[in-house]
Amino acid sequence: MKHLRQLEDQSVYILREAYKHFDNLAMLWSMGKDSTVLLWLARKAFFGHVPFPLLHVDTSYKIPAMIEYRDRLAREWRLNLVVGQNKEALAAGMNHTMGRVVCCTALKTNGLKQLLEKKGYTGVILGVRADEEGTRAKERYFSPRDKHGDWDFRDQPPELWDQYKTTFPPGTHIRIHPLLDWTEINIWEYIKLENIPFIDLYLDKGDGTRYRSLGCAPCTTPIKSTAKTVDDIIEELRHTTVAERSGRAQDEGRGMELLRKDGYM
Repeated sequence: MKHLRQLEDQSVYILREAYKHFDNLAMLWSMGKDSTVLLWLARKAFFGHVPFPLLHVDTSYKIPAMIEYRDRLAREWRLNLVVGQNKEALAAGMNHTMGRVVCCTALKTNGLKQLLEKKGYTGVILGVRADEEGTRAKERYFSPRDKHGDWDFRDQPPELWDQYKTTFPPGTHIRIHPLLDWTEINIWEYIKLENIPFIDLYLDKGDGTRYRSLGCAPCTTPIKSTAKTVDDIIEELRHTTVAERSGRAQDEGRGMELLRKDGYM
């Protein structure tokens, strides 16, 4: 698994560079496979300790098992977990029936912006992969946003020969993407190699379905699959032609592009 160790080394290097160059740093944790691998890498990078808070933007519509997994791992790994929520939008009745882009903007994008503003975080580490979804392929390892978190994918710094730009004008918000070169199969291979605990929603429990990508319960559907182990998942991925996020409603049309332009994860 030499290629996995090379990916691991690169990600650890980027995490340490981010911690060295940016103050008020935080990491987003969605409890999915990618952000949990990222969390594992952070613990490796800093010798078992995560020196920045873990942020979860709670829409109140997550699958209950995800919240149980979040709280249990936070206790076991002694994580500094910070939970944010757009309470005003929820109090006004915001939900997916008002339009999925509208709902995601209010509960996820605006919820994240509120949390960043409240806590003063100027840099956020995310488990974004370039192969996962089209707009994410336009990212950089160190990706600048304006002070509102808005992203202009046409104005991104070049990153050549592993030379990363880590100096930006005052007021710039930075998103850091240590998993950018990883693939979905890499993630599962690494989970197997490192024996990383992951949420069992990714496995078939006997009904012939499992989740391939996790989000809010009303907008995420399981796929048909009999994969009951990590080995089964890896073998299945080697032969599939179905997009990873095909079960995520907000990816339909230009939904994800619009969300990410406005500051979505």
